[in-house]
Amino acid sequence: MASERFTFDFRPGRIVVGPGCVDRLGEELDRQGRERALLVSGRTVGTTSAVVDPIRQGLGDRLVAAFPETTPAKTLGTALAGFEAARNADADVVVAVGGGSTLDTAKVLAALSSHGDAAAAIARDAVATGGLPVAPEGDPLPIVAVPTTLAGADLSDIAGVTLTLERDADLAAEGAGGDTDAQTPRSGGVGDPRLMPAALFYDADLFRTTPASVLATSAMNGFDKGIEMLYSPLATPITDGTAARGLRLLRSGLPTIREEPMDAERLADVLAGIVNVQYGLAGAEGYRASIVHAFGHGFSHASDVHQGTIHGVVAPWVLRYVFREADARREILAEALGLDVVTRSDDEVAAAIVDAVEAVRDDLGLPSRLRDVDGVEQADFPAIAESIREDDLLAVAPEGVDPSVAEIAAILERAW
Repeated sequence: MASERFTFDFRPGRIVVGPGCVDRLGEELDRQGRERALLVSGRTVGTTSAVVDPIRQGLGDRLVAAFPETTPAKTLGTALAGFEAARNADADVVVAVGGGSTLDTAKVLAALSSHGDAAAAIARDAVATGGLPVAPEGDPLPIVAVPTTLAGADLSDIAGVTLTLERDADLAAEGAGGDTDAQTPRSGGVGDPRLMPAALFYDADLFRTTPASVLATSAMNGFDKGIEMLYSPLATPITDGTAARGLRLLRSGLPTIREEPMDAERLADVLAGIVNVQYGLAGAEGYRASIVHAFGHGFSHASDVHQGTIHGVVAPWVLRYVFREADARREILAEALGLDVVTRSDDEVAAAIVDAVEAVRDDLGLPSRLRDVDGVEQADFPAIAESIREDDLLAVAPEGVDPSVAEIAAILERAW
């Protein structure tokens, strides 16, 4: 990357971080001129009083309806039902609380809202065509996001969805290769600058209510976004700075996730870190995640195992392959991870980076082998390798990295 010439176009919403910050939700809605909020959440989060009660108090009488119906399947049908709930309540803003599934569903809901009365017809067309547009002249419902996991895709204007009008879907039924037929819903996505959350609230008190196992798997996913931001062909000096700072904060803070209680200062580092590693992730120039996330996506077609769990196992093996094929800005990566680069050879720097990533995984208590991950079958590797090879994120792998299906399958076997 030539740092003397770069373009950076990223327009995040307002970012609020701190314990108890959701008590300012009402102030934020007033600032936006919004008066009627629909609270969107998952079925568990939406019935967990330690999460929703502070949010309800923060919103006050601006909260007009709740939709606690999102699921990991994040189906188009759920998003359409959410849009109908918003319309019935005459909501003018969506407050999305939870993990990536909920935030993705909220963005799809907002995309559908841009079509008004035609939303149901647009949803039916999306199932048939695989395309889900935001209306060119439409005005999507604004989103206020309250993340409760650490996957690091909150500052984003894109979302993935399962293209079925059913409210629930069997993700594993899609098949490892992602083949589709009349009975099998396919995956689709939507992206538009108007879907960027207008505000994001990272409340440490709410993160304390999330199970440690959920935080750990999501944190591995978020940490790897920082790694990939640095070797992405779309990296800029701006994203270098935020990703590097984010990685340092995460590496020092993440071990507290497994502590009871979590240390306040280290949890603050984690939240600041997760904001930093995703700053600029979904910019106008393109999405800055890369090959590790392509591997994670490949497994999502075969099972409903959390991508962060897959990342924990495969990221070290993928990085070993990447460093054999390319420099991949290893010196910058090493410096971001606080590693010595002066006394080490290039190969030793690469090995130290892999060791550091493995150490983060181990601190999070995640599996180190695919055979130890429930739902992963070695027999599925050929089909998974095909799916990984077809993933769009391989197109933004580091320069010189272009694995064949056979090479991908070999990486999977080594991770087994």
